[in-house]
Amino acid sequence: MEAPEKQEEIVSDRTGKLAGTVNWGTATVVGVFAGMLYGGSKAASESVSKDAEVMLKLGSTPDKREQYRLMRDAMEKRFITVARGSIIGGIRLGMFTAAFYGLQNLLAEKRGVIDVYNVVGAGSATASTFGLILPGSFRWRLRNAMVGSLLGAAICFPLGWLHLKLVAKANGGKLTTRNEEAKSGIAAAVERLEGNLEKRA
Repeated sequence: MEAPEKQEEIVSDRTGKLAGTVNWGTATVVGVFAGMLYGGSKAASESVSKDAEVMLKLGSTPDKREQYRLMRDAMEKRFITVARGSIIGGIRLGMFTAAFYGLQNLLAEKRGVIDVYNVVGAGSATASTFGLILPGSFRWRLRNAMVGSLLGAAICFPLGWLHLKLVAKANGGKLTTRNEEAKSGIAAAVERLEGNLEKRA
């Protein structure tokens, strides 16, 4: 019975993460793939209108070689468009996801507490940063940053609250801070030591 407790203690010390923090790498990879899927499907739907033009050219061209060349060119252009949209979408959403979860984990680590304010702060900072990156004049970028900050906080507050409720439910109804985790580990070690001393006596 002592071996599993010791193993659980080692695993929790090795990870050093608060319960409820999101794995940054996994979230970033999911964001990249979701962005690739969205960007590729958006580019594919936009290129459908160009297919009608190709079909009109095919109907007006009696030469088979010319038809084949037109079809090949259209397929190459469509592939390049979808690939470009997929790559750009993956980079954009991946960067946003990486920044958001990185800031959220950083706030949780520095504050030592997991609460909704970590999510709100990360969402506000990430949205305002991406507002500054958008093209336009300096005044336009500042406006985008302010709107992004407000929208990020407004959207992330209910999402953070829901996230905390789900984490608390998964952990048996409570969220622990790092100090509480350390106390519970020390308390478990003391209980084991007391149990060993009682067995010897």
